[in-house]
Amino acid sequence: MFNVLIDTCVWLDLAQDQKQTPLLLVVENMVEAGQLRLLVPRIVLEEFHKNRTRVAKTSARSLTTQFQQVKEAVNKAGGDEKRKKELLAQLDDVNHRIPIIGGAAEGALERIEKLLKSVTIIETSESVMLRAADRALHRKGPCHHESKNSIADAIVIETYLDAIKAKGSAGQRFAFVTHNKADFSLAGGNQKLPHEDLATQFSKIKSMYFVNLAECLRRIDPSMVTELMWEQSWSQEPRGLSELLNAEDLLFHQVWYNRHWNLRSRIQEGEVKLVDKETYPLKPGAPETCQKDVWAGALRAAKRVEKKYGKKNLGPWDDFEWGMINGKLSAIRWMLGDEWDMLDT
Repeated sequence: MFNVLIDTCVWLDLAQDQKQTPLLLVVENMVEAGQLRLLVPRIVLEEFHKNRTRVAKTSARSLTTQFQQVKEAVNKAGGDEKRKKELLAQLDDVNHRIPIIGGAAEGALERIEKLLKSVTIIETSESVMLRAADRALHRKGPCHHESKNSIADAIVIETYLDAIKAKGSAGQRFAFVTHNKADFSLAGGNQKLPHEDLATQFSKIKSMYFVNLAECLRRIDPSMVTELMWEQSWSQEPRGLSELLNAEDLLFHQVWYNRHWNLRSRIQEGEVKLVDKETYPLKPGAPETCQKDVWAGALRAAKRVEKKYGKKNLGPWDDFEWGMINGKLSAIRWMLGDEWDMLDT
């Protein structure tokens, strides 16, 4: 059993960096399998909650900002107008995907919070506070920077050191994982090593220091890391705006063409009467009407639709197929901003 304290910055990076997010699944599986026990100080949970909203917003905002900068650069660059138009269309596709990609961070944050709340939170003891204050007072790592208040980092590392020395820790293995190399790693040297003020508290066996979560997890179970990372290496790309619009256009005309033929059948059967000019309201018992010029335009539109899509793509369909077509149109329109069940043609 490995007892691992993962610093707040690592949890936040797991959420906002899609390349690291697959490691979250490895942590979840190791915890569930009893291979890894999370050490979660109260201050880590508090810092996570404090930064959660910022990370969720920043994840999407950073993509939006970069997109806008590229789009502005393309507009200013000049050159071949046709090629520029094509490039801008591709950028619009990217812009459409941003909320979907940014939403992935929120999902990861939910999973992390659930994981943190599933373990016993380590409350900050008075002895930890005193030792953390002593580090800050004497400028010992991680509080060695004169212009920076690192008392929170000192509390985290002192909580970890308490866990190593706690009763019942004999025979247990421990690991501390952080991305905060500026405060915790060796200054001016190999950043994979702990700061000289902390070095005596770490070793190659009982208490290990990591600045890379993947390396820590490989030390625990390399086969699980390889297997789960391979499973997570494939990700489904969200569809671009142009692809959605093309699909919506086909579905729109399929629905329209079917309704056109329903009206055509009713006209042929005398249920709907062609008139020079429609008048409302209709008299009780009178057939519905359709203006001749409107109907002539509908017949021309039907021929254009047949030419564009081919009759084989315009039905007829059974009830199941018809339901699928309407469902697809409703779903795509919802993605494009309409309300659910918007099937107007």
